[in-house]
Amino acid sequence: MHRTRARLSDGREIVYYDEEPGRVPVPDPRGLPPVEPRCEVRRDPLTGDHVTITAHRNARTFLPPADQCPLCPGGPASEVPDPSYDVAVFENRFPSFDVRTPPVIEDPVIDGVERARGDGRCEVVCFTDDHSASMSRLPVSRVRTVVDAWADRTAELSAIPGVRQVFVFENRGVEIGVTLHHPHGQIYAYPFVTPRTERMLAPAAGRDLFGDVLKAERAGPRVVLSGDHWTAYVPAAARWPVEVHLTPHRHVPDLAALDAAERDELAVLYRDLLRRCDALYDAPLPYVAGWHQAPVGEGRDLVRLHLELFSVRRAPDKIKYLAGSESGMAAWINDIPPEDTAARLRAVTAGGASG
Repeated sequence: MHRTRARLSDGREIVYYDEEPGRVPVPDPRGLPPVEPRCEVRRDPLTGDHVTITAHRNARTFLPPADQCPLCPGGPASEVPDPSYDVAVFENRFPSFDVRTPPVIEDPVIDGVERARGDGRCEVVCFTDDHSASMSRLPVSRVRTVVDAWADRTAELSAIPGVRQVFVFENRGVEIGVTLHHPHGQIYAYPFVTPRTERMLAPAAGRDLFGDVLKAERAGPRVVLSGDHWTAYVPAAARWPVEVHLTPHRHVPDLAALDAAERDELAVLYRDLLRRCDALYDAPLPYVAGWHQAPVGEGRDLVRLHLELFSVRRAPDKIKYLAGSESGMAAWINDIPPEDTAARLRAVTAGGASG
């Protein structure tokens, strides 16, 4: 993997990850004005959850036609000026968190609500320059390059002062809410530990919680795929109609800590898993695939890196909507037994549907 850094015309960074050396970046011809983010974090006094307010994101690009895609290379509206690329990562033009947010918050507490600047960073990860591709249809070598890019960005973003956690994820499908069809993911560097991770930290104290769960799942009926270094399984208490966790056998806190052998196998198993998901309903599966990583500087011996992939599709023509119980009370109801989902994912071939 060969890394090349450049700047877009508004000052945002772009990083190319190539499988061959020799890239000379093309200058961005757009002459964009500097990004002026307004990211504010407020803390809910009832739950303690952090809520980020970002009015500038309401104007972000939404499902443009293919000939105006900002992730296709070299076009007049492209965020990637070069005419081709393997993997490209750039700062989001409409960030949820940004260290360039001006210090506009004069009073840190208003009406009993804590307020702070939304420091951090948000990045877009383009998996390929092919607009019609998908992660599941990339060659294993390219998936491996994506893994290296994820790891490199995790290490770099974790070093930003004030960043507490780095989240790597992909949203796929209009049912999930994607705003761009080009195969890509995102990375959020949060200025706080996310609520989901905070809930994991308490039961993990004093034990190898993730090791215990993995051992139990590997001995049970819900394993989908397994190798020397990774196991994919449907968790016993799955919330979603399709939900798979992919966990390393060794405790590692984040993607940057994976060794070469673990990264090699991950590229193979992850692509296999995505292809099985597409084959489940013989159509590209809408999903969120999120890499849960340990917080920066704390809890790194408690939270093990793992992928949580889930889909809202519960049947070929039906969607699982988060209605009253889930949205209102965070009390989940799953219509499909996890054992059935695991059996179906094992049974389908990894050839799958084209994505």
